[in-house]
Amino acid sequence: MAAVSVHQFAQCITCHAWSPDHSMIAFCPNNNEVHIYKLLDGKWEKIHVLQKHDQIVSGVDWGTESNRIVTVSHDRNSYVWSQEATEWVPTLVILRLNRAALCVQWSPKENKFAVGSGAKTVCVCYYEQENNWWVSKVIRKRHDSSVTSVAWHPDNILLATTSTDGKCRVFSTFIKGVDVKKAASASSDSKFGEQIMQLDLSYSWAFGMKWSPSGHVLAYVGHNSMIYFVDDVGPSPSAQNVAFRDLPLRDVLFISERMVIGVGFDCNPMVFTADRRGLWSFLRFLDEKKTSSSAKSGSQLTEKIGKFYGQSKYGSNDTNETSRTQGGAHENCITNIVPLKKPGDTTVTRFSTSGLDGKVVIWELQSQHDLLGYL
Repeated sequence: MAAVSVHQFAQCITCHAWSPDHSMIAFCPNNNEVHIYKLLDGKWEKIHVLQKHDQIVSGVDWGTESNRIVTVSHDRNSYVWSQEATEWVPTLVILRLNRAALCVQWSPKENKFAVGSGAKTVCVCYYEQENNWWVSKVIRKRHDSSVTSVAWHPDNILLATTSTDGKCRVFSTFIKGVDVKKAASASSDSKFGEQIMQLDLSYSWAFGMKWSPSGHVLAYVGHNSMIYFVDDVGPSPSAQNVAFRDLPLRDVLFISERMVIGVGFDCNPMVFTADRRGLWSFLRFLDEKKTSSSAKSGSQLTEKIGKFYGQSKYGSNDTNETSRTQGGAHENCITNIVPLKKPGDTTVTRFSTSGLDGKVVIWELQSQHDLLGYL
């Protein structure tokens, strides 16, 4: 199996992130806290609880270079946590939001981080040495609804967003004094908040997205069981979409330039690959226990009929019935996928997923021989 380890940390996990050496994991157990566990003598032990937020923590990211943790919450605040000796010290970041903060991500150089919110805005935060505090600059009047995810381009300047208005947008976040202009880069010539591109491909909510390792391709998912791939990001991009018969995705991860893993409501990672011509298609489910849509449709129909007449084999609970039917490592919606790679690696062979079942599952692709050609 591709799943090499399964850890039940809580009843539900909102989001998670790994320490730079992957020896510790930080996650939100669907409340206002962030728990940090460390692997000690083969067992995961809770070593810290980060308590500053007043409402549910909706996003967490752990910097691989700076070893700082950034968290955002529905309480409209953000904290940057720095480790001093054995304690984690928080620094409040004023986001100037009137709605919940929904997602957060460090930039590749970790001198900025972006926060998506329910206020139809994106906050780009950076540290001001002179005043010894974190400053927030806001991209306004561009989104028509909540910003569900943010993704940094490898150049540290371009920022992509998805929203429940169904659109994907790319902005310039160039900040004078923080970013350095590059002669060959057009993105560094753009002003902060300038919209580089807007795509209206999805007629439903748009969720998680990622850039490819080279930054040439952008992938994002819609709530209509489709995934979109965008090449030549700029004034005249080229895009292609892949529709599938299964439940919608919530997040994606580029494994390499030719392979993407999508996770979502099917509780099972989906593998998408590109051929030599750059055409993307759905390959298979990663977890071996999952059957295809056509094979399971008959059994699902039979089970639904039995449930209607009160003869369901697994009882009347919809969630339990679905998870038992599907099997596999996860038993509920997967909401988060995080790479487990060393700095400088261009391909990902290990990654982790977390979901509403409270599990964190670590996946290994080296044992999947049919996927090695795409790494």
